[in-house]
Amino acid sequence: MTSYGSFPGARPRRLRTTPALRRMVAETRLDPADLILPAFVREGVTEPVPISAMPGVVQHSRDTLRKAAVEAVAAGVSGIMLFGVPEDAKKDALGTAGTDPDGILQQAIRDVRAEVGDELVIMSDLCLDEYTDHGHCGVLDEHGRVDNDATLERYAEMAQVQADAGVHVVGPSGMMDGQVGVIRDALDTIGKEDVSILAYTAKYSSAFYGPFREAVGSSLTGDRKTYQQDPANARESLRELALDLAEGADMVMVKPAGPYLDILAKVAESVDVPVAAYQISGEYAMVEAAAEKGWIDRDKAIMETLTGIRRAGARMILTYWATEAAQKLAHGIR
Repeated sequence: MTSYGSFPGARPRRLRTTPALRRMVAETRLDPADLILPAFVREGVTEPVPISAMPGVVQHSRDTLRKAAVEAVAAGVSGIMLFGVPEDAKKDALGTAGTDPDGILQQAIRDVRAEVGDELVIMSDLCLDEYTDHGHCGVLDEHGRVDNDATLERYAEMAQVQADAGVHVVGPSGMMDGQVGVIRDALDTIGKEDVSILAYTAKYSSAFYGPFREAVGSSLTGDRKTYQQDPANARESLRELALDLAEGADMVMVKPAGPYLDILAKVAESVDVPVAAYQISGEYAMVEAAAEKGWIDRDKAIMETLTGIRRAGARMILTYWATEAAQKLAHGIR
C-alpha cells in the first residue's frame, strides 16, 4: 500500500482493539444500582398470572411479589415500583380501592416493607387508572372529562394511605396540573416529610403503553391525550419540569424512555435532582418479540437499550429486565 506519511494521525480505532481496552475507556457504565423493577400485584390470586403481551412478566400474587423483592435485593437492584391490580368488582367511578387502607396496593407495600425493610426503595404508582371503572387516571365530570382539581383531592388521599402503608417514594403518574404540590402538602400534613416524590414530569401519550393495559387490567376506552403530553412537543416538557420542581419534586422522570431520549437528555441537562426514565411495556415487548423470532440477539439488545437510556442522562431506569440485567452486570456482562 502506498505510504502517505503520518496520515491518518488520529486513529480512534486504537481504543477499540480489545474488550479490556473498550471497557477501560467506556464513557457510560451501567450498574445494578441504576435499576428499578416495576412489579404488578393482583388481588385474589394465589399463583402468578402471565401477561401474554410481556413474556416473562407476571401479575404477582402477594407471596410471589415478596419473593421477587428478595431476588431484586440479592441482585443489587435499588428499587421496586409497585402497581396494584384490584378485582374488577371493586372498581368504581372514583377509584376508591386505590385509597382503601386495605386495598391491594397498600397490602403489597406493607408486604414488601415487612420482607425487605429498607434494603429496597419501595415505590408506589400513585394514580387512579387501575381502580376506576372507566380506566382514566382521574375523576370524571358530568361531561365525561377528567376533572383536574377533583382528581387532586383523590391523589392527596392516595398519597397518605400509601405513606401510612410504609412506602419510601410515591410516583404520581396521572399528569394532573398541580399534583406534586398537592401530594407534598398531603404528606407533610400527616408527618410524612421523609416520603419522597418521583414526579412523572414528562409522560407522553404513547402507543407503546399497549401491553401495560393488560398488565393492570385496564378498563380504559379511548385515550389520555387531554392530560398526557403530545409526542410532537419538547419545550412543553421543560415547562412541566419547572412546575414539578417548584412544587417540591425530589426526583423527575421521562416516560417512555426509548422514543424520547432527546427529552431525557434535555431534562438531565437542566436539573440538579436525580432523573429517571421508564422503559415501558411496549419497549420491552418489541425486544422480546423480535428475539423470539430470532431477528435480534435478545441479551445484547437489552443491554444496548439500557446503556442508551443511561447515556442520555438517566440516573435511574425503570425496566422489567431490572433483576435479570443486574444479575448480568454482576457477572461482567454488558
